[in-house]
Amino acid sequence: MINEIKKDAQVRMQKTLESLAHAFGRIRTGQAHPSILGSVMVPYYGTDTPINQVANVTVKDSRTLQVVAFERNMLAAVDKAIQSSGLGFNPTNLGELLLITMPALTEETRKGFTKQARDAAEDARIAVRNIRRDALSQLKDLVKEKEISEDDERRAADDVQKLTDKFVAEIEVAVKQKEADLMAV
Repeated sequence: MINEIKKDAQVRMQKTLESLAHAFGRIRTGQAHPSILGSVMVPYYGTDTPINQVANVTVKDSRTLQVVAFERNMLAAVDKAIQSSGLGFNPTNLGELLLITMPALTEETRKGFTKQARDAAEDARIAVRNIRRDALSQLKDLVKEKEISEDDERRAADDVQKLTDKFVAEIEVAVKQKEADLMAV
């Protein structure tokens, strides 16, 4: 019982960390990376479809993305979807492919992206603490039902707290790394 609760908490905290990494992937650092376009949805035969299912997004160089539509007639739709995505990109249409040059980040945009990263990290910390609260609540329920002793509950609660501290520390490392990436010129 106790091990299941701890294992569940660990799995959920790990998913929170993965979610944070995904959120950080959407915050651009001035470097070209295909995940920047991950949120772009392209109308594909009447259905909004993620860009990676209708086009191949690759890094041409450190500041340029290359987008090649799987179907040539979809290039205009992909172009329009990228422009209207709110990411601030204006692709260059070369007929067979699109080139997206990453604009240089200004100090103001860097600070805005850093704030976004900190907000995402705080959301992740809150999620980890909520998982801890749920695990501790489950342990208290087991004590009430007399399935485990109070000593077992205290030991398990200490383990859950150590797990929480470990994941919060990993979040701190991730946000510091992202901030360093964002502020690097």
